[in-house]
Amino acid sequence: MAILEIARLGNPVLRQQALPVDLDELTRPDSELQNLIDDMIETMHDADGAGLAAPQVSRSLQIVVYECEGNKRYPDRPSIPLTVLVNPRLTDLSEEKIMGWEGCLSLDDFRGRVARSRSLRLDGFDRQGLPIGINAEGFEAVVIQHETDHLIGKVFLDRMTDLTQLAYQKEFETYWMPDDAEA
Repeated sequence: MAILEIARLGNPVLRQQALPVDLDELTRPDSELQNLIDDMIETMHDADGAGLAAPQVSRSLQIVVYECEGNKRYPDRPSIPLTVLVNPRLTDLSEEKIMGWEGCLSLDDFRGRVARSRSLRLDGFDRQGLPIGINAEGFEAVVIQHETDHLIGKVFLDRMTDLTQLAYQKEFETYWMPDDAEA
């Protein structure tokens, strides 16, 4: 396994529609996609992220990994087991929104306040190419929406309605963090 370089804002791959994964390629015994998934997980862990999408490591593919177990960046968030999503599709996004501060490994050192659907339904495939369906709410729903946005060429800045609520990490911790009880 290897730690991959994280694409930063300005890299065109972050603004592209990611390509669907060929499930036959995914499930081939010698598939490089399995190595990519392992590397994405290791990269996410190394960067203390809660999620990572393939475009963030310069691969225009519809693959997302996420997890929140003992995460230093999100110590007070609920535990989320390691999940691998391939060709995910969000449906039934609730109209009820929650506001929360988001960060992104591709926009290192920034936090912004974003409205996201409180709950959702996700359908896709796992790393073995088997169909999966996930009903998520709260923090997990936010993580899923954030990461699947990367698959359609969006970053959290695109979802912000008030850019006065964009802050560097240190200023977020100093001035805003006590107000971050909603997400």
